[in-house]
Amino acid sequence: MDRGKPGSKLHVLSDRRGLPLMVGLSAGDVHDGHGLRPMVAGHMRQASEKGPSRRIGKLHADKAYDQTDLRRWLARQRIKPRIARKGIEPDDRLGRHRWVVERTIAWLLGYRRLTLRYERHPRNYLAFLGLAAALTCYKRLIKLTT
Repeated sequence: MDRGKPGSKLHVLSDRRGLPLMVGLSAGDVHDGHGLRPMVAGHMRQASEKGPSRRIGKLHADKAYDQTDLRRWLARQRIKPRIARKGIEPDDRLGRHRWVVERTIAWLLGYRRLTLRYERHPRNYLAFLGLAAALTCYKRLIKLTT
């Protein structure tokens, strides 16, 4: 949480290969934990339409998401949380899984329009973020098929 910091914060839900499944946006001074529920709920709503194979089994997150209410909510959704505990577990243990999300964010911010926020309205910035996510998936598809 960046206290009083202007700007916006990206929230990305990706699969284990780094493809962005859901992207979100919140204010810069909002805690990270507030972005998790809408992202997971949105993905679960889409996954229920496509079939049971799209369900989230495990969720890897950093220490910012270490909250008991989030852990309970994930358990009720039948998602196994892999969240580092504050003051107990070292950061590097789960880092080998979380770097995938950091790489995905780097892919998205590789587009010049998203590096700095030029858009005044959040819906426009979120639209460009969704477009960057679609282009990232398209580039990955082209790489796998050729």
